[in-house]
Amino acid sequence: MTTQPTSAQPGFDHRMTVFESDDEFLAAALPFLTEALAAPGEPPPVAIAAPGNLDLLRDALGTDAKSVGLVPHTEWYTGSAANAVAQGAGYLAAHAGPGGRIHLLMEPVWGGRAGRSPRETAEWIRYEALANLLFAPLATTALCAYDSRVAGPAIVAAARRAHPGTGVYEDPVRLAAELDAVPLPPPAADAQRLPGPDLTADAVCAWASARGLSAADAELFATAVTEAAAALGPFDGAVLWGDAPACICELRTAHRVDDPLAGFVPPSSTELEPGQGLWFARQVCAYVDVRDDREGASVRLQYG
Repeated sequence: MTTQPTSAQPGFDHRMTVFESDDEFLAAALPFLTEALAAPGEPPPVAIAAPGNLDLLRDALGTDAKSVGLVPHTEWYTGSAANAVAQGAGYLAAHAGPGGRIHLLMEPVWGGRAGRSPRETAEWIRYEALANLLFAPLATTALCAYDSRVAGPAIVAAARRAHPGTGVYEDPVRLAAELDAVPLPPPAADAQRLPGPDLTADAVCAWASARGLSAADAELFATAVTEAAAALGPFDGAVLWGDAPACICELRTAHRVDDPLAGFVPPSSTELEPGQGLWFARQVCAYVDVRDDREGASVRLQYG
């Protein structure tokens, strides 16, 4: 089933299709790509899908295949959900038409990172939900293709809540808050506290190196921690625990973040500017969890 836009208003057109056979994949993908090829003034559409599905498209499209970009999804989705935001934003900036006009067929890699644990699944659903806000100003048309043979019914049901027009669509902020309501594991008993607000990268780097991270990884993790701390403003210090590759740092601040998009909004340039520390942290770390409460907020960064 493919959901269609609920109105003719301009902006991000975020669709979803679910398939359980090769024929069903083609039945959804081919009309979408045909629509894209007929769209006046648009650059060529792109299909980001499993290699086997790309082969199906080549055969079915025939001579039109040369007019469609075909990208293995393992080359597009190479890291965290935040990395997928950066990949999408970068591609649109470089290749989309005026106002972000382009058609993208996008099949998540549910047999890889995104589907390997409930935690990864939650991060991906958060990405799907927040995409409705992050890309709202753009006239991009995306069809997210879910293979139920790989994703399974629970993931498909959750994904429907992140796509308009499915009948069960949830407000992205509400859905993100629901995901954040799941408690995080407490710090380990041997967690080390480093005082703030003068937390130094050298101190974090030394701790991470002692816990098994390579010199390069320890430096990246330390930079992510200190950049995130700088973006948060005054904070009460850091608590660190874990061993390589899953080194964890939690920062505590006395004020709430109050922004579900914190660290997800792509910067306007490739140079990191003041206040973009959470963006950098999300690009470097496997997870960045921001949890507001009555006393302020906790920001937890996990490197691996």
